[in-house]
Amino acid sequence: MFADEARFGRMNRPRPCWAPQSIRPKVAAQLIREYVYLYGAVTPQDGSCVYLIMPTSNTACFQVFLDALSRRFPRQDILLVLDGAPNHRSGQLIVPKNIKLLFLPPYSPELNPKENLWDEIREKIFKNYALKSMKDVRHKLEQAILYIDRNPKLVKSITSFPYIAKSF
Repeated sequence: MFADEARFGRMNRPRPCWAPQSIRPKVAAQLIREYVYLYGAVTPQDGSCVYLIMPTSNTACFQVFLDALSRRFPRQDILLVLDGAPNHRSGQLIVPKNIKLLFLPPYSPELNPKENLWDEIREKIFKNYALKSMKDVRHKLEQAILYIDRNPKLVKSITSFPYIAKSF
Protein backbone atom coordinates (compact mmCIF):
# COMPACT_ATOMS: atom_id res chain seq x y z
CA MET A 1 0.00 0.00 0.00
CA PHE A 2 1.05 3.58 -0.63
CA ALA A 3 0.05 6.29 1.85
CA ASP A 4 0.09 10.07 2.03
CA GLU A 5 -1.89 12.98 3.39
CA ALA A 6 -3.12 16.12 1.64
CA ARG A 7 -4.50 19.44 2.78
CA PHE A 8 -7.92 20.57 1.59
CA GLY A 9 -9.64 23.75 2.59
CA ARG A 10 -11.36 26.97 1.72
CA MET A 11 -8.50 28.54 -0.22
CA ASN A 12 -9.02 27.70 -3.86
CA ARG A 13 -7.15 28.27 -7.09
CA PRO A 14 -9.30 28.86 -10.18
CA ARG A 15 -8.62 26.28 -12.86
CA PRO A 16 -9.42 26.24 -16.56
CA CYS A 17 -12.89 25.06 -17.51
CA TRP A 18 -15.04 24.73 -20.61
CA ALA A 19 -17.75 27.23 -21.48
CA PRO A 20 -19.85 27.94 -24.57
CA GLN A 21 -18.14 30.03 -27.22
CA SER A 22 -18.24 33.79 -26.53
CA ILE A 23 -19.18 33.24 -22.85
CA ARG A 24 -16.55 33.86 -20.21
CA PRO A 25 -17.08 31.53 -17.24
CA LYS A 26 -17.31 33.05 -13.79
CA VAL A 27 -15.34 31.23 -11.13
CA ALA A 28 -15.32 32.27 -7.50
CA ALA A 29 -12.00 32.62 -5.70
CA GLN A 30 -11.25 33.04 -2.02
CA LEU A 31 -8.23 33.20 0.27
CA ILE A 32 -9.56 31.84 3.56
CA ARG A 33 -6.89 29.82 5.36
CA GLU A 34 -8.91 27.03 6.96
CA TYR A 35 -7.92 23.44 6.28
CA VAL A 36 -8.43 19.79 7.12
CA TYR A 37 -6.24 16.89 6.07
CA LEU A 38 -7.25 13.79 4.19
CA TYR A 39 -5.07 10.79 5.05
CA GLY A 40 -5.20 8.01 2.51
CA ALA A 41 -3.70 4.69 1.51
CA VAL A 42 -4.12 2.91 -1.82
CA THR A 43 -3.43 -0.57 -3.14
CA PRO A 44 -2.64 -0.17 -6.85
CA GLN A 45 -3.13 -3.90 -7.45
CA ASP A 46 -6.90 -3.80 -6.87
CA GLY A 47 -7.67 -0.08 -6.53
CA SER A 48 -8.85 -0.32 -2.93
CA CYS A 49 -8.36 2.70 -0.68
CA VAL A 50 -8.63 3.73 2.96
CA TYR A 51 -9.31 7.35 3.92
CA LEU A 52 -9.56 9.33 7.13
CA ILE A 53 -10.36 13.05 7.50
CA MET A 54 -8.23 14.60 10.25
CA PRO A 55 -7.95 18.15 11.66
CA THR A 56 -4.19 18.50 11.12
CA SER A 57 -1.06 16.73 9.99
CA ASN A 58 0.94 15.60 13.01
CA THR A 59 2.15 12.44 14.71
CA ALA A 60 -1.05 11.96 16.73
CA CYS A 61 -3.25 12.12 13.61
CA PHE A 62 -0.93 9.80 11.71
CA GLN A 63 -1.08 7.37 14.63
CA VAL A 64 -4.89 7.37 14.44
CA PHE A 65 -4.65 6.69 10.70
CA LEU A 66 -2.22 3.79 11.18
CA ASP A 67 -4.47 2.28 13.85
CA ALA A 68 -7.52 2.58 11.57
CA LEU A 69 -5.60 1.01 8.68
CA SER A 70 -4.46 -1.85 10.93
CA ARG A 71 -8.05 -2.48 12.11
CA ARG A 72 -9.34 -2.41 8.52
CA PHE A 73 -6.93 -5.21 7.53
CA PRO A 74 -6.38 -7.13 10.79
CA ARG A 75 -5.29 -10.42 9.20
CA GLN A 76 -2.98 -8.95 6.57
CA ASP A 77 0.61 -7.82 6.76
CA ILE A 78 0.85 -4.36 5.21
CA LEU A 79 3.96 -2.85 3.64
CA LEU A 80 3.13 0.85 3.76
CA VAL A 81 5.21 2.97 1.37
CA LEU A 82 5.26 6.66 2.25
CA ASP A 83 7.33 9.82 2.22
CA GLY A 84 9.73 10.77 4.98
CA ALA A 85 7.64 13.49 6.63
CA PRO A 86 8.63 14.11 10.27
CA ASN A 87 5.30 12.82 11.59
CA HIS A 88 5.91 9.52 9.72
CA ARG A 89 9.32 9.06 11.37
CA SER A 90 8.55 10.29 14.88
CA GLY A 91 9.90 8.34 17.81
CA GLN A 92 6.49 8.74 19.49
CA LEU A 93 4.83 6.71 16.72
CA ILE A 94 3.71 3.20 17.67
CA VAL A 95 3.47 1.23 14.43
CA PRO A 96 0.88 -1.58 14.63
CA LYS A 97 2.27 -5.12 14.42
CA ASN A 98 0.75 -5.86 11.03
CA ILE A 99 2.22 -2.72 9.37
CA LYS A 100 5.80 -2.21 8.21
CA LEU A 101 6.83 1.28 7.02
CA LEU A 102 9.01 1.74 3.93
CA PHE A 103 10.16 5.28 3.22
CA LEU A 104 10.61 6.72 -0.26
CA PRO A 105 13.81 8.62 -1.06
CA PRO A 106 13.74 12.33 -0.13
CA TYR A 107 12.19 14.77 -2.63
CA SER A 108 10.55 12.06 -4.74
CA PRO A 109 6.76 12.52 -4.58
CA GLU A 110 6.53 11.29 -8.18
CA LEU A 111 7.25 7.77 -6.89
CA ASN A 112 4.12 7.75 -4.72
CA PRO A 113 1.00 7.01 -6.81
CA LYS A 114 -1.17 8.41 -4.02
CA GLU A 115 -0.09 11.88 -5.17
CA ASN A 116 -1.94 11.29 -8.46
CA LEU A 117 -5.14 10.51 -6.58
CA TRP A 118 -4.92 13.87 -4.80
CA ASP A 119 -4.74 15.51 -8.25
CA GLU A 120 -7.79 13.51 -9.35
CA ILE A 121 -9.76 14.62 -6.29
CA ARG A 122 -8.78 18.26 -6.75
CA GLU A 123 -9.62 18.16 -10.46
CA LYS A 124 -12.91 16.25 -10.28
CA ILE A 125 -14.38 17.21 -6.90
CA PHE A 126 -12.83 20.50 -5.77
CA LYS A 127 -12.37 22.24 -9.12
CA ASN A 128 -13.54 25.87 -9.10
CA TYR A 129 -15.48 25.72 -5.84
CA ALA A 130 -15.40 28.47 -3.22
CA LEU A 131 -16.70 26.66 -0.15
CA LYS A 132 -18.56 28.66 2.48
CA SER A 133 -17.59 26.66 5.57
CA MET A 134 -15.40 23.84 6.82
CA LYS A 135 -18.55 21.73 6.99
CA ASP A 136 -18.79 22.17 3.21
CA VAL A 137 -15.13 21.15 2.83
CA ARG A 138 -15.75 17.98 4.85
CA HIS A 139 -18.85 17.24 2.77
CA LYS A 140 -16.81 17.61 -0.44
CA LEU A 141 -14.15 15.29 1.00
CA GLU A 142 -16.84 12.72 1.78
CA GLN A 143 -17.99 13.00 -1.86
CA ALA A 144 -14.39 12.52 -2.97
CA ILE A 145 -13.99 9.40 -0.84
CA LEU A 146 -17.19 7.92 -2.31
CA TYR A 147 -16.06 8.83 -5.84
CA ILE A 148 -12.72 7.06 -5.35
CA ASP A 149 -14.25 4.05 -3.54
CA ARG A 150 -16.81 3.53 -6.30
CA ASN A 151 -14.20 3.63 -9.09
CA PRO A 152 -11.53 0.99 -8.35
CA LYS A 153 -10.75 0.59 -12.07
CA LEU A 154 -10.00 4.30 -12.30
CA VAL A 155 -7.84 4.08 -9.17
CA LYS A 156 -5.92 1.14 -10.67
CA SER A 157 -5.34 3.04 -13.90
CA ILE A 158 -4.07 6.11 -12.04
CA THR A 159 -1.88 4.31 -9.51
CA SER A 160 -0.50 1.25 -11.33
CA PHE A 161 2.85 2.72 -12.31
CA PRO A 162 4.93 0.31 -14.44
CA TYR A 163 7.43 -0.36 -11.65
CA ILE A 164 4.52 -1.18 -9.32
CA ALA A 165 2.57 -3.32 -11.81
CA LYS A 166 5.66 -5.48 -12.47
CA SER A 167 5.79 -6.38 -8.78
CA PHE A 168 2.31 -7.99 -8.66
